[in-house]
Amino acid sequence: MSKMSNSLDDWQYDINDLVWAKMKGFPPWPGRVTEPTDVLKKVFKKNCKCIFFFGTENYAWIEIGCLKPYYQFKNSLAFSCKTLLFKEACKAIENYIAENKTAIKNNGISETESRFENLVKNETPTSTPTTTPVVKKKLSNARTSTPNTSVKRRSKLQVKSSSMNSDEAKKSKKLRLNSSSSNTDILTNLGLTNNHISPLRKNNTLLDRPEVKQPESSLLDMTKISKTLMNKNICPSKLKFGFIGLGNMGSGIVKNLLNSGHQVIVWNRSEAKSEQFKNAGASVGLTPSDVIGGSDITFSCVSDPQVAKDMVFGNCGVLAEVTTNKGFVEMSGIDPETSQDICEAIVGKGGRYLEAMIQGSKTEAEEGNLVCMSAGDKSLFDDCQSTFCAIAKNSFYLGEVGSATKMNLIINSIKAVSLAGLAEGMALANRAGISQKDLLDILAMTSLQCPLLLEKGDAMMQNNFKTNQALKHIQKDLNLSLNWSDILEQPCPVTASVNEVFKHAKRLGYSDHDTSAVYVRAKF
Repeated sequence: MSKMSNSLDDWQYDINDLVWAKMKGFPPWPGRVTEPTDVLKKVFKKNCKCIFFFGTENYAWIEIGCLKPYYQFKNSLAFSCKTLLFKEACKAIENYIAENKTAIKNNGISETESRFENLVKNETPTSTPTTTPVVKKKLSNARTSTPNTSVKRRSKLQVKSSSMNSDEAKKSKKLRLNSSSSNTDILTNLGLTNNHISPLRKNNTLLDRPEVKQPESSLLDMTKISKTLMNKNICPSKLKFGFIGLGNMGSGIVKNLLNSGHQVIVWNRSEAKSEQFKNAGASVGLTPSDVIGGSDITFSCVSDPQVAKDMVFGNCGVLAEVTTNKGFVEMSGIDPETSQDICEAIVGKGGRYLEAMIQGSKTEAEEGNLVCMSAGDKSLFDDCQSTFCAIAKNSFYLGEVGSATKMNLIINSIKAVSLAGLAEGMALANRAGISQKDLLDILAMTSLQCPLLLEKGDAMMQNNFKTNQALKHIQKDLNLSLNWSDILEQPCPVTASVNEVFKHAKRLGYSDHDTSAVYVRAKF
């Protein structure tokens, strides 16, 4: 029986206590403290309780601080979520309480119910039930007491009673001798399963989703020159180029700049990455201002608009070293307003400014197959032609500052909508029992055939979310696109809905995984 303490974190929970259990990304869910399953025993966690979740019929380790007593918070939490699955879970726990009302007292469990659970586990009971009604009652009550439990053959169950009627004796004998019956059949006959839940419904419950692990990142092979770059006839510029930011995209870009013969000075917040490029022939600056001071044209490719501003306006930022002979190229995924602010600051000190938005993935950056969209100073665009040729298969000049950032946001919004639609389609096929491989094969024969959908569909099918383009970055672009659309008073309801889908995927822990990880949110 649970015991009250001064705080909920100190609340002591016993086996079979009813609770509200909170998992990240989900509302407080009705559950029951139980013994861990064989799988969970192998991954025992301190300061946690094994919780059986009503409705979903799954188990998980939940921190004690994320548990609340069921009865104490019933009125405040029973209506915290309006989804059908949550309502059914609340109904399931209330049914459990109703069926066990004579056994449960103050959130405790009776000795007879504990004795029955020992029978189900094929353990030797301390004493034997003396009357038939107790046995029958416990068989009925066990429907939610031991869900999804693997039960062995009933040959060891000695459920014999002098008061058992002949029909019950025949049923018990049949269960013991029918060796061809599956464990599921035995459970069903004993009333230990919920027959009203279809097999399809049991698939892909929220607790079955893949464990969130840090995505694997392969080391960049600096000695390997891509076939695409080898086929390009590049005459490297005699200018010196700086590069700030050596992330997934920046690393591949700098590698191709070095392999094509350009002089490059780099800076990154992590010095270890800078050392890798130093060994490949690059110079390393101590600060962003050192980079622009030692180069003619500096590229910046960082994670978001705020970091982009910090590189320019922050302490030891590039603005301190900007002069009339310096050029600055912003390659970070930013919004038009941020680009305009940076442009005004650079031009105000006599420098030249160009925004150069890039479309592509980590793999395409390493291969030199990006698409580059530029806007701003045309002379700076011309001076960067040899670098654009090394990193991209195509480069475009779109006019005034802001044109490239707007185009980039539009394209990324279309990409995100397509990925969300693909994820829902793949999840629906999985739930309906339709082969996902067949779906992708047929998709490849239709007008929807495109490298993006086929590549991401294959990743979804294999649950392989190794990062080519981080999910958090495309969600960031969705948010920037919606803010921009608000300024223009342009309704974008589909983009807004898709943004919520990607936000939820981030909340589940898949920020740094590939954009294809949005499938996890759709499936579970």
